[in-house]
Amino acid sequence: MLIGLIIIGGQAIMSYKSLPLNKPEKKLIHLILHAIALILGIIGIYTAFKYHNESNIANLYSLHSWLGLGVIILYGIQWIYGFVVFFYPGGTEPIRSESLPWHVLLGIFVYILAVGTATLGYLEKLTFLENSGLAKYGPEAFLVNFTAIVTILYGTFVILTILSQGPSEDDYSYSAI
Repeated sequence: MLIGLIIIGGQAIMSYKSLPLNKPEKKLIHLILHAIALILGIIGIYTAFKYHNESNIANLYSLHSWLGLGVIILYGIQWIYGFVVFFYPGGTEPIRSESLPWHVLLGIFVYILAVGTATLGYLEKLTFLENSGLAKYGPEAFLVNFTAIVTILYGTFVILTILSQGPSEDDYSYSAI
């Protein structure tokens, strides 16, 4: 789920804002990367449920699991809505222009929620490691904490990238000497 929703999802968000391509190409890259992220997120949730069922561990018992399911549902709704309104030829210009700010806002919200949910997952994993007798300051704890910090930093830089000014679109038709 980290690779899908956080890393590839972050790349999808940044690709639309920062790639110096024309709009249709950026839309296609944005759409495909988000589809890959969503598929990997769904596979991750399926794997978690399968592992819990095989290990006789309850499902949906923690805030991490509740928020994770909510993130996947919101991510899927956002992807479907974005496909129908912005990519599929059926979306009209007035609907696109009115929907764009909400699409961006919900996308940022879902991404921040995904980073927060991942952080809760690391905390949950660390708790399980400590309860199984591993040292509080051992290499496993260091790895989990380090991964959590890197995830938060990566998410922060994704958000800062999309809030910054992107490259200007140049039509390359005329330039003064």
